[in-house]
Amino acid sequence: MSHDSTSGGDSPFRPGRDVRDEAPQFVLPLVVRIERNAPPARTDALETSARAVLTILGDERSLGEGEWAQAMHDWQDARIRKVVRRARGAEWRRAEGLPGITVTGKSAEVRVFPPVPLDGWPKELAKLQVSGTDLDDPEPPVDADLSAPVLWLNPELDMSAGKAMAQTGHAAQLAWWKLSDEERAGWRDAGFPLAVRTADPARWGGLTSGALPLVRDAGFTEIAPGSCTVVADHPALRRTPRG
Repeated sequence: MSHDSTSGGDSPFRPGRDVRDEAPQFVLPLVVRIERNAPPARTDALETSARAVLTILGDERSLGEGEWAQAMHDWQDARIRKVVRRARGAEWRRAEGLPGITVTGKSAEVRVFPPVPLDGWPKELAKLQVSGTDLDDPEPPVDADLSAPVLWLNPELDMSAGKAMAQTGHAAQLAWWKLSDEERAGWRDAGFPLAVRTADPARWGGLTSGALPLVRDAGFTEIAPGSCTVVADHPALRRTPRG
């Protein structure tokens, strides 16, 4: 599957109608655990969300004749929608009872589920709130290790944590598509190391003008259509231009 994420030609995030809008629309549900007295750190939640997306993309159930493969295929042929909802207590336990994968970070837990029709959410997930995902970092994140993938957030945009989690998931997915099978396997076997950081404003122009995959938001929520939200800076993609 080939997707041009830099020019916008076949990008699933490009604003304006295109052939992807004619296909049945699906959404990838992500649920972040936010207990009232122990919310996760914002950056860890963003990183865990991105790893959750990569984990389901690389899972054997999503590939070949796997049980999730058709849903994943249909979802990736349309707009690549991701929606992040929050859960705690009994809500989280009910979410854990549905088929999916829970990915754990330092403080965050995110469960990702196979895609569902846009208007066909399971009742256990449909009840969960999208709002209320505002999170903070107790301490500023340390500088990113540039030998590993970094998902750079646009320093000029103010996104809720839930919106940013979906956007970093998009960026991780674009990087995944650009990699060779060998590079994907290496990333998966290493546990999908990555960092999410807000770019230095002085570097943002350079990040968005090169060949690295970038997410231009379709503008369904929070921000203007066409806004560049995240750049996926994977070391393998820095070295070799990909078509």
